[in-house]
Amino acid sequence: MKYWLLKSEPGSYSIDDLAAEKKKRTSWDGVRNYQARNLMREMKNGDLCFFYHSSCPKPGIVGIVKVVRQAYPDHTAFDPDDHHYDPKSDPEDPRWFMVDVRIVRKLARIISLRELREHGTGALSEMVLLRRGNRLSVTPVTKKQWNCITSLE
Repeated sequence: MKYWLLKSEPGSYSIDDLAAEKKKRTSWDGVRNYQARNLMREMKNGDLCFFYHSSCPKPGIVGIVKVVRQAYPDHTAFDPDDHHYDPKSDPEDPRWFMVDVRIVRKLARIISLRELREHGTGALSEMVLLRRGNRLSVTPVTKKQWNCITSLE
């Protein structure tokens, strides 16, 4: 099993939106960065992910989700009416992929970016999220980082 971090702006899609889904499951679509796409293609069923709220007053980890469907073509890239549309994407040779995730649980409290940075000299010193200039919406998390972060809750 591998561990990941998935970012979403809560104004677009939040942990509460996922929790409100009838099946508690969603497609993680709209990723339009090649590096993030490649990481998503590495995800396997059963992998665990932190759900991270970004671009909000208190960015941080708000929940845990599980990959329940491995990477498959992101159909939103083919739909001209979708805001994730990519006119260069071809259904015969898809450029963009998505995975499906199911909520495991919301955290008891937000583990803020500030708090993660405070622990950045120890187990989290190499965490991709904490690197300057990182804007990826999908990043790997090591088992050591996962354990450190879950212990903060």
